[in-house]
Amino acid sequence: MDTVNGGISFWYAQEGTPAPREPLPGDATADVCVVGGGYTGLWTAYYLKKAVPFLNITVLEAKFCGYGASGRNGGWLYNGIAGRARYAARHGHEAAVRLQKAMNDTVSEVVEVAAAEGIDADIHRGGVLEVAYTPAQLTRLKEFHAVETAFGETDRELLGARATAARVRVTGAVGSSWTPHGARLHPAKLVKGLAAAVEALGVTIHESTPVTEIRPKHAVTPYGTVRAPYVLRCTEGFTATLKGLKRAWLPMNSSMIVTAPLPAAVWDDIGWTGRETLGDMAHAYMYAQRTADDRIALGGRGVPYRYGSRTDNDGRTQPATVEALRDILVRLFPALAGTPVAHAWSGVLGVPRDWCAGVTLDRSTGLGWAGGYVGSGVAAANLAARTLRDLIQQDSGQAGPTDLTTLPWVNHKVRNWEPEPLRWLGVQAMYAAYRTADRQEATTHTARTPRLATLADRVSGRH
Repeated sequence: MDTVNGGISFWYAQEGTPAPREPLPGDATADVCVVGGGYTGLWTAYYLKKAVPFLNITVLEAKFCGYGASGRNGGWLYNGIAGRARYAARHGHEAAVRLQKAMNDTVSEVVEVAAAEGIDADIHRGGVLEVAYTPAQLTRLKEFHAVETAFGETDRELLGARATAARVRVTGAVGSSWTPHGARLHPAKLVKGLAAAVEALGVTIHESTPVTEIRPKHAVTPYGTVRAPYVLRCTEGFTATLKGLKRAWLPMNSSMIVTAPLPAAVWDDIGWTGRETLGDMAHAYMYAQRTADDRIALGGRGVPYRYGSRTDNDGRTQPATVEALRDILVRLFPALAGTPVAHAWSGVLGVPRDWCAGVTLDRSTGLGWAGGYVGSGVAAANLAARTLRDLIQQDSGQAGPTDLTTLPWVNHKVRNWEPEPLRWLGVQAMYAAYRTADRQEATTHTARTPRLATLADRVSGRH
């Protein structure tokens, strides 16, 4: 079997790309203009229209809804949140606990809304299993588990080697941490269903309409300008393409492979009957799921960043990255050594300089934005969207402060990334250090994290 490379993602190869919507026909007005037709933008339009049905909402999308990370991700609907430790340091532990609990609840929110809207996105709520298979990973796993518990995850379980194997037989796994706050899903099915639900509510979506500049009350495109009191930037990894935002969020590249469907005999060997989403404690970590049609989809960092904050067009992935991901797959499950890779693809996610996700509404200009999820956006985008809804209702006098508008990621400020070539050199050095640290841990069997990885964390601002 030849590996399909690119073509946006395997999820769209399965589903087919959606029928194109009309581009913006010319200058227009709206009450709210949402820039970006991914999870953040669509959820924002959904919740705003449900809350205030008379609002005139327009969504502008450069390609088609779900073209970016929303249609290319690993299908992890889980409670991870970027920047929690920083929020605890700045706003206090209890504020960060509130944010974490809101993320826990968001998993249920997405599942329930998908069911209510008739969106069949292959959702299976099996939780998240993070495994360790070196002594140093086990040390980090125990520290990770203790921290998660301290932030309110009292239902999280720390598992030994035998209990881990009872869930998924990862070769050499010496322990794991499992949380119920996670589910597997099909990313493209979710975003296509969400776009249809938004349109059914009366929201206008214009595709093939790239926004080149956002300024107060204006979203500028080659086809015309949309004028609106509120203009919301929901562009995640593509934020650097907008005028004046080249260094705001770094477009981090992530790559994925998916196997051909695996026979029942292989699944008898692997287990994975709970269909948990699966991760590990490596520095250059991987993420995986068992798909609804019994494949394994697995991702990680390939070429993490392209010079000048460039983004790809169709998800094509370097052969060396495909092989590296296949090596991880076989490392976890040696029985898959002869299994072909059916499809490989890549996409970008948004990374702020301090690695903290955030939601902002500038009341003086009407400009808002949300994102910087650093890979946890399937759920975080939903919480961010509901937060933007509440901020707009509060600003327009329709409601007062809510539990969401007082979360510590609201109106978080962060400095820009360094100019090139420092930006490119820094990211390349960081991931080279992480890969070297992973190799050291695998060969020396040390129980301590190598200093190289710790130094990379500090220099990058990741921790």
